Amino acid sequence: MPKSPGSGLEYELMYRGAFAMLQVNLQQHQSIKAEAGAMVGIADTIDIDGKLEGGLLGGIGRMLAGEKFFFQTLRASRGEGIAFLAPSMPGDLAVIELDGSTPYVVAKDGFMAATEGVQIDTKMQNLAHGLFSGEGFFVLKVSGRGTLFISSYGAVDEIDIPAGETFILDNGHMVAWPEHMQYNIEKASAGWLGSFKSGEGLVCRFRGPGKVYFQSRNIASFVSWIQRFLPRSNS
Repeated sequence: MPKSPGSGLEYELMYRGAFAMLQVNLQQHQSIKAEAGAMVGIADTIDIDGKLEGGLLGGIGRMLAGEKFFFQTLRASRGEGIAFLAPSMPGDLAVIELDGSTPYVVAKDGFMAATEGVQIDTKMQNLAHGLFSGEGFFVLKVSGRGTLFISSYGAVDEIDIPAGETFILDNGHMVAWPEHMQYNIEKASAGWLGSFKSGEGLVCRFRGPGKVYFQSRNIASFVSWIQRFLPRSNS
């Protein structure tokens, strides 16, 4: 089982792809925090508890960012033990090692779990990003030193954008990016009609340097597809 160089956590990403699961081996007194409801199974040496990190305002901020009000904390209180965690959506998992110098912004539903030393706060986006990025006005800001596990809808991948270069992402596919990275909301095509015909509409242009994590599926597009098959009310 690999060990995180930053936090010392032993972990394994299992069943990579559509139904990924995280396995961690907690040493005595070691803990990990995760989104509420993420626990699949734990050894009897591990205690699980709900935690309101950041107080009432922190919980409200996470709800505005599309996350849950509480975290769950798993602590190996009576000796080492194994724990299994899984996100609520079908999709993959990825690992970001935080060195204490580069905070990350995590899109809604992107946070899965993190080790001790990682702080989860709420960040407010500007008017254009809040209205048109697909993420709303509030996103999560993750900082500190440790290991962050992010979840995606579908597969997750990353692209390292060099300084001075740009990369365009559809606004429903963003998962995480360094806080210092700037992105602009733009039309997918040169004109509004072309953007509409392409089915893309608005996109996000990221400027390097930095590593951006993105997902292969778009939740909003999937919901729209499902709605085509739902019965319609006659009223």
